[in-house]
Amino acid sequence: MRGVVMYEPGDVRVEEREDPRIIEPTDAVIRLSATCICGSDLWPYRGVEPADHQVMGHEYVGVVEEVGSDVRGIRVGDFVVGSFVISDNTCEICRAGYQSRCVHASFVAQAIGTQSERARIPYADGTLVPTPGQPDPELIPSLLAVSDVLGTGWFAADAAQAGPGKTVAVVGDGAVGLMGVLAAKELGAERIIAMSRHADRQELARFYGATDIVTERGDEGVERVRELTNGLGAHSVIEAVGTQESMMQAIRSTRPGGHMGYVGVSHNVELSGDELFFSAVHLHGGPAPVRRFLPDLIRRVWDREIDPGRVFDLSLPLEKAAEGYRAMDERRAIKTLLTL
Repeated sequence: MRGVVMYEPGDVRVEEREDPRIIEPTDAVIRLSATCICGSDLWPYRGVEPADHQVMGHEYVGVVEEVGSDVRGIRVGDFVVGSFVISDNTCEICRAGYQSRCVHASFVAQAIGTQSERARIPYADGTLVPTPGQPDPELIPSLLAVSDVLGTGWFAADAAQAGPGKTVAVVGDGAVGLMGVLAAKELGAERIIAMSRHADRQELARFYGATDIVTERGDEGVERVRELTNGLGAHSVIEAVGTQESMMQAIRSTRPGGHMGYVGVSHNVELSGDELFFSAVHLHGGPAPVRRFLPDLIRRVWDREIDPGRVFDLSLPLEKAAEGYRAMDERRAIKTLLTL
């Protein structure tokens, strides 16, 4: 089969990879209908994380081709959406709603790589969720968004306790931040402040429910959020970048007693104990337990209540994945869909 391999930073190739097969009786093999490039894939692309012949990809939807002998809830022919973290969905941690920290958790990007034509999914019953039927083609981008960026943005909004009567600030205007805007709107937030300096992303943020745009960053951005909230800060803040600046901007934009959900993959972030102590802010986040939200989000997409697929502003065939990486690295694209 064909699949994406990152040889080293900046060097992305599509080449022949070994066809997946059933190894464990809990496995399933799926033929992907679509996959995509994630903002987190840019960390190794830019050399911030190591990349040495790494198979790439962790967002996926597709049709089940084969199942292991112990798989009960997934059948051949099902169209499925899967989380970017493998989970059994039965351990105590999973039952508490934190499937991304399952006792059997493994990251799809590290173990499998789904920027490919086919993929083996371990713990299929716990990781995959079938759709009610075969989706119309126009629904596939939105179902793909559920696999990671929407599920991650939703977790961030949930962790920040976005809801009715709340003002939500979103730090980060990438795909996850934009999905955080969507999630905050769906959860009933009264006011949503999107922090963005890019016109195309501002437009999409407003489509998803942003009521205010803040273009400033750092301390200036914090001051602007406070100006919009009577000097208090937002009730709920979503952090969707993972840098020192974005984390501090998010914490300082949160009012005392408020909640911050952080889902940006952290890189070289150091927090001051004194500042945290006196901020009186609730912090919660980490790798999103997307599996917790899959059934509800699939239903919302299936019933056409939400349209997260609009976050894909570039579509390319799998063979042109390298161009998709370049476009996102150069901020010519928010998120690249790879067709198969």
